[in-house]
Amino acid sequence: MSMLEFLPMEKPLTSPGTDTSPVTETSPAVDMLSSTDTPCVTDTSPGVDASTVINASPTNEKPTIEGLITDIIQALKSSRELDARKLESLIARYNRAWHSPERHFAKRQLLPAYQRMKREHEDLWRTWHISEQDEAYLIGLLQMKPRRSASGVATITVITKPHACASACLYCPNDVRMPKSYLFKEPACQRAERNFFDPYLQVASRLEALHEMGHATDKIELIVLGGTWSDYPRSYRTWYARELFRALNDSPTERQERCNMRRTAYKKSAISCEVAELAQQCEPVQALVNAGQITYNEAVGCLFGPQSSWGTTASWQQTCQEDLFAEHTRNETADHRCVGLVVETRPDAISAESLHALREIGCTKVQIGVQSTRDEILAANDRGITTAIIKQAFRLLRVFGFKIHAHFMVNLLGSTAADDKRDYACFADTPAFRPDEVKLYPCALIEGTGLMAHWEKGTWRPYSEDELVDVLTADVLATPAYTRLSRMIRDISTQDIVAGNKKPNLRQMVEERLRTDGYHEAIREIRFREINRETVDINKLTLKEIVYQTEVSEEHFLQWVDPTDRIAGFLRLSLPYKSYITAHAGEIPIYAGEAMIREVHVYGVAAHLHHTDAGVQHLGLGRQLVEQACIIAAKAGFTKLNVISAIGTREYYRRLSFYDNGLYQQRNLLEPTK
Repeated sequence: MSMLEFLPMEKPLTSPGTDTSPVTETSPAVDMLSSTDTPCVTDTSPGVDASTVINASPTNEKPTIEGLITDIIQALKSSRELDARKLESLIARYNRAWHSPERHFAKRQLLPAYQRMKREHEDLWRTWHISEQDEAYLIGLLQMKPRRSASGVATITVITKPHACASACLYCPNDVRMPKSYLFKEPACQRAERNFFDPYLQVASRLEALHEMGHATDKIELIVLGGTWSDYPRSYRTWYARELFRALNDSPTERQERCNMRRTAYKKSAISCEVAELAQQCEPVQALVNAGQITYNEAVGCLFGPQSSWGTTASWQQTCQEDLFAEHTRNETADHRCVGLVVETRPDAISAESLHALREIGCTKVQIGVQSTRDEILAANDRGITTAIIKQAFRLLRVFGFKIHAHFMVNLLGSTAADDKRDYACFADTPAFRPDEVKLYPCALIEGTGLMAHWEKGTWRPYSEDELVDVLTADVLATPAYTRLSRMIRDISTQDIVAGNKKPNLRQMVEERLRTDGYHEAIREIRFREINRETVDINKLTLKEIVYQTEVSEEHFLQWVDPTDRIAGFLRLSLPYKSYITAHAGEIPIYAGEAMIREVHVYGVAAHLHHTDAGVQHLGLGRQLVEQACIIAAKAGFTKLNVISAIGTREYYRRLSFYDNGLYQQRNLLEPTK
C-alpha cells in the first residue's frame, strides 16, 4: 500500500489559501496610529500633569496614542523622576479616560508609536527638543522584554522546515507541522510557520519586532533550530545560511521588496501559511502518527517531500558557496552584523567533515543533544547513541574551537532523582564533557510519543514538583563557574503536556528554593552572575582565571568580576594538547603550536557599534581579555593564536592584529602588537 493511501486528506497540505500574514511582525500600535481618531488636546508646555491634560479636553474626543506619547515626553522633560510605576499610572489614566471596560493602551504600544512619530512626524519630534540622554532614558523605560539584549547581543531564532529525522527518541514530539522534536504552539515555531519556514522572512520579521521593542540590532546572534542540521541536503543548508545573512545585510527597502516577492513565490507554489488551514490539513495525518499507523518520517515525506508542493521550492532553495561567501563579506560591515551563528545537531552527526562545513557557513556555537551520560538510560530512551559517541563529539567540537551548548534532561525513562543528580554532576565536571552552556530541563510527556505507553503502564512517571525542584537545585549547585545554564524549560504549551512540569517559572522556583535553603550565594553558573542592564565601575572589576582540563585541552576561563562576583565579561581560551593534535594531523584544521580563543563575551545592554554607551560594553574589556589570552598562550609555548570569529566580528579582530587564515582568524604571538 502506498504512503498516500494511508492519508485521509481531502486536499493537500499545500493548497493555496488567503495569506493574511504581514511582511513583518508589528505592534498593535501601528494600526492605532493610522486610525482616524482625533488626537486629544494636549498642552505641550513644560510641567503639565498628564491627568490635567486628559481632563482639560473641551470636547468628547477620545485620547489617542499620539497624545499619550506627547504627555510622556512632557512628563520626562519636566521631571526625570518618570519611572516604570509612574508610566503605568499615566497609561491607566488614559485607559480610564475612554470610560470603557476595554484596555485601549498598553506599554507594548508605546515604543513603536514613539519611533513611528519620530520617523513620520519629524517636525513635531524636533519641537520636543529631546536630548540624546533623554531619548536613551525614554527608550530604556519603554523597552519591552529587556533581557532579550541584556547579554550584550540581540538573538534571533529561526526554524528549518520539517524534514525526516535519523533518530526516533522515545520522548521526542512528532508534530508533523514542525521539524522533529518541536511543536507548532512554541513561539518560534509559530513565527516560522507564518513565514513559510523561510530564513529570510523569519530574520526580517524578527529584526522589525526587535526594533519595535526598542532593542539594538547592530549585533545579532542567529540561532538555527530544527532537529539535526546535517540531515538536510547540503544545497538547502548553504541556501539557508545565505538567506540568513542576506536578510541582515539588505536595507529596509530591500527587505520589504524581497519579502513581498518571496511570499508571492510561496503562494504561486500553492503553499499556505494560514494557521487554521494548516491545522485542518494536518490533523488527519497527525492522528495516524499518534496512533502508530505511520511514522513521523513517512508523514513529513508526504507533506513536505519532493512530490508535494514544497518540492517545487527545491529549485530555488539552493545556492553555491560563492554566493554565501559574498553575503559573508557584506556582513562584515553591515548595519546588522552576525556576531554568532548557532546550529543544532546530534552527537552522532559530529565529524571532522561536518564541523568543517559548519565553519564554512560561519557557525561559532553548536547545540548538541546529550540528555544523559549513562548508556543504559540512552538505550532505554531510544537515543541511538552511546556515551563514547558523545565523548568523541565533545573532543572534536572543542578542538575545532566551537562553543559547546549541550541539552541535558532529567526524569528520563529508567532514571531516578538520585541518579539524575549524580549524572549531571558527572557531566558538569568530568574532563570528557565540561560543557560551556547547558539547557537543563525535565522530560515532559507529549501525546504521540513512545513514552505514552510507559506512562499508561506505570513504568514511567513524572517527578513531583518537590522532587523536580530538588533535582534542579542540586544541578545548579553542581554547575561550575565557567558554564552557563541558559534555560530550564522548553517553550511548550501546557496544553501539549500530558504529564510533567507545566510551571513556566520553574527557574525562579529553583532559585527561590536555593535562597530559602541558604545556598543562594553558592550559585556559580554564569547566567545567575552576569551583569545585565546594570552599569559598572570599571575600576572595581577584577580579572580572575579558572583553569581546568578536558580530554583534548587545557582550558582557561578568564572573567571580569565585580566585588560581589558578578560577571561583566569573559573569554574562553583553549590550549590543545600537542599529543592529540599530532595524532590527528590531517583530520583537523589545527596545527601544533596553535592556541584557540573559543569565545569572547562582554555583558551589559547591547551597545550600538561605534557608540559609547553607559553599559558594560565598549569599555575595552574585550580587548584586555584578548591581550591576556595572548600572554597566557605565549607563556605556555604557543606561537599562534586562533579565534573562531563570527562573520560580523572579523573587523573587530583585525583591529586586534588578527589576520584571516582559512576557517579562523589568527595572530602571531611572536610579533609585537600594532
